Amino acid sequence: MRLDKYLKVSRLIKRRTVANEACDNERVTVNGKTARASYEVKEGDVISIRFGQKLLTVEVVSVLENAGKAEASAMYREVQA
Repeated sequence: MRLDKYLKVSRLIKRRTVANEACDNERVTVNGKTARASYEVKEGDVISIRFGQKLLTVEVVSVLENAGKAEASAMYREVQA
């Protein structure tokens, strides 16, 4: 699954266009490297997202095409940076 879609489906970022812009502005890294929106997310990847001064780091637990509110938070787990 594409990175921008994963960020939306997992509800880490509210809209796919916003996720796309975050990737374009180099605010999203995967496994320590700046990632493009087209990056294919795999289980075990570590995604870091910068929201202003705040940094959110998560590890991908599962990749689901569609997820309800309950399953969305189960798609990742937060990692202490």
